[in-house]
Amino acid sequence: MDQQNRFEQQEENKFFADNRAMRHPVEGTIARGKLKQDKQYYQGINKDSSFVEEIQVDVTKSFIYRGKERYEVFCTPCHGISGDGNGIIMANNYGFVPAPSLHIDRLRNQSDGYIYSVITNGIRNMPAYNHQISVKDRWAIVAYVRALQRSQNVPEEEVRENYDVDIASIKESHKQKLAKAEAKKESKSGGGEVSIERGKSIASANACESCHSTDGSRLVGPTWKNLYGNERALENGETVVADEEYLRESIVEPGAKIAKGFPPSMVPYDHLSDSKINSLIAYIKSLSDNSE
Repeated sequence: MDQQNRFEQQEENKFFADNRAMRHPVEGTIARGKLKQDKQYYQGINKDSSFVEEIQVDVTKSFIYRGKERYEVFCTPCHGISGDGNGIIMANNYGFVPAPSLHIDRLRNQSDGYIYSVITNGIRNMPAYNHQISVKDRWAIVAYVRALQRSQNVPEEEVRENYDVDIASIKESHKQKLAKAEAKKESKSGGGEVSIERGKSIASANACESCHSTDGSRLVGPTWKNLYGNERALENGETVVADEEYLRESIVEPGAKIAKGFPPSMVPYDHLSDSKINSLIAYIKSLSDNSE
């Protein structure tokens, strides 16, 4: 069986003028099963390049569980086991741009094709997973993300009607959890130096300058040079002065006022303490001719 009627690598083949058995495929050759004409399935887009609204695979229980298994392998390090954006990489402050929660309205209201496209092609600091996750598994992850989102956003009336649970007890438990989180936040925000140098360090640690330049050049987000104290045009047609209140809101709730000409792609940095936010603001102010 060692000697078969075939050519091995680097073996001579006198049939061809250059005597090489190893040949490049004929131009335009597509391997069996690799003809990806179905853009809705392989790319998550329609013929007009808009994202498909609904998943392109039959969603079964086993399919969702497959998505769960793949999600926990590839997605939990950043997005967390429940999709809250608090995975181990984010929780331990390794300097990565925070991953968004999958439960915010912006992502719950996106189409299935959009989520598939993000998994396939990546977005901002998130890498593409098209080489690591098969097409069908990407759709399985989409199905599981929808299940996660659904689990965190069930209307109270539906819970009362279909489940035998103590709503009052759940609310009280949630209230206590929020109180503890708020107490922790308050204790964290009390101390800490507020300075321009610290703000510059925080900007570097959170990769802020990968989106916001400090020299006036255009990146993904508005430049910080001469931002403070000047008027900013917004996507809704309004204008606003970039004062300290505006800067703080843009850090903790960036979707509240979208700068004209820039995508609403920044994630909230509401996990930062007050002293860190104030230091960031001080640093941004120092880059403006209007700084006090």
